[in-house]
Amino acid sequence: MTKKGYQINVNLPVQIIKEGKVFVAYCPVLDIATQGNTYEEAQEMFNELVRVFIDDLIERGTFEKVLLDLGWKKASHGRRWELPERQFISETHQEVSIPCPA
Repeated sequence: MTKKGYQINVNLPVQIIKEGKVFVAYCPVLDIATQGNTYEEAQEMFNELVRVFIDDLIERGTFEKVLLDLGWKKASHGRRWELPERQFISETHQEVSIPCPA
């Protein structure tokens, strides 16, 4: 349970990517990421990160502002939140030219 309120369960979209020997868990609707040495560890670390992230927002008094800035919507009765309406469409590779230092 959070320090100042009630607890809800939310299905968050999480992308888990293997980068070298580590697994990175990224959540676009909260714009947070963490990593682990295994897929399962990345999942566990992500769950812990979400708790710490939300507790910190509540402690700082920025919970509502940050969620609104991330595109979340407050439900009409005010106690529930709706995730941003985003859909992962695809992952592509696109060639681009980027400047490099001489």
